[in-house]
Amino acid sequence: MLSYAITDPSTFSSDHPDIYLSHIDGKADMVLYRDKQNDRYRENAKRFVRAAKAYPFDKVLLHNDTLLAKDLEADGVHLSSDRIEAIPFAKQKGLFVIISTHTLDEAQKAEKLGADMVTFSPIFDTPGKGAPVGLEKLSEVCSAVSIPVIALGGILTPEQIRACQEAGAKGFASIRYFKPTEDDEWKK
Repeated sequence: MLSYAITDPSTFSSDHPDIYLSHIDGKADMVLYRDKQNDRYRENAKRFVRAAKAYPFDKVLLHNDTLLAKDLEADGVHLSSDRIEAIPFAKQKGLFVIISTHTLDEAQKAEKLGADMVTFSPIFDTPGKGAPVGLEKLSEVCSAVSIPVIALGGILTPEQIRACQEAGAKGFASIRYFKPTEDDEWKK
């Protein structure tokens, strides 16, 4: 089962990317630098990609910024669901493309536009993300598209990961599952 770590300000310090990256080394196959509210995103993304490339992740991705991902030689980009029309542009740039989806229609459209994978969410209860879609909807989406579906949203336990796999997901993505502990140096 593919594992996909997603950063956010509560899990990752852009000043110390190696602390987070060493924490998820061997636990995550792919990693995404995502920080929607940072005015230093470009600078931090550069530091993140450089640090992440020193680890054996299959893919190092940036959030939404196709040109920056290409410029920094990230492997790909993870697009928000409202940027679905940007898939062909990202593919033209030679990037691996994951897009967030929340409905079957979005997942099917993403596949038609050339996305390599989709995340489907929220599977379980997640703060601030609305009602969970659940495992039955996940199974429906997995059965309806031929590209890999990555379950996202509220995935915190091995039991939830197994349930997503049994529903047909090729992987899972999470912020909190990969969250460093309070003992990690950058939190002190």
